[in-house]
Amino acid sequence: MSRAPARPGASAPRPAARNAGSARAAAGPAAAPEPAHRGAGEVRIIGGQWKRTRLPVLQRPGLRPTPDRVRETLFNWLGQDLAGWHCVDAFAGTGVLGLEAASRGAAEVLLVEGDAGLAEQLRKSCDKLGAKTVRVQRGDGLAALRQRAPRSTHLVLLDPPFEGGLFEAALAAAVPSLADDGWVYLEAPQAWDDAALAPFGLAVHRHLRAGAVHAHLLRKV
Repeated sequence: MSRAPARPGASAPRPAARNAGSARAAAGPAAAPEPAHRGAGEVRIIGGQWKRTRLPVLQRPGLRPTPDRVRETLFNWLGQDLAGWHCVDAFAGTGVLGLEAASRGAAEVLLVEGDAGLAEQLRKSCDKLGAKTVRVQRGDGLAALRQRAPRSTHLVLLDPPFEGGLFEAALAAAVPSLADDGWVYLEAPQAWDDAALAPFGLAVHRHLRAGAVHAHLLRKV
């Protein structure tokens, strides 16, 4: 986006995601086939100051780098200028979602990853990029979200292990820290509709299906 969101604790108009309109989401959540779980040798940042930079990632069972098409669509929805944004990638894995936000000027990006090897690789990637606004934290993404100050975060990125059953807990942990004008990105193997999100005080703003992956941009209601 070409506008800065409110700083933590300040009130400001909701940043309008591009192509805003009525949400498109399947009635659900409905079961969808599991994607093939495999590691990835490298990921590529697709936008911002580090555009086209390739970063190595470790091979891990179940590691699912968010596809380029999905990332491109997400940041078209959000806008390409995230200056002033405070972001959390709660299940960082390859870190590519959070690094895409940092590449577009986010003021703070926290990458949380429980796997020691992946966390160390994230630190190496940040060193390679000179990513001064990115912090890597080894630990539990849910705990990290719960420790955030209320309404301090403009973008929460949620891409938990599909088989882990963490979606409800992750949404519940994300909402208290979310700024009133903030967004939650949810990647899941099934579509979530407004009825399923209502208990968390969220609604679907945008939805995309790419193969077995459902990408959602959520807002507070």
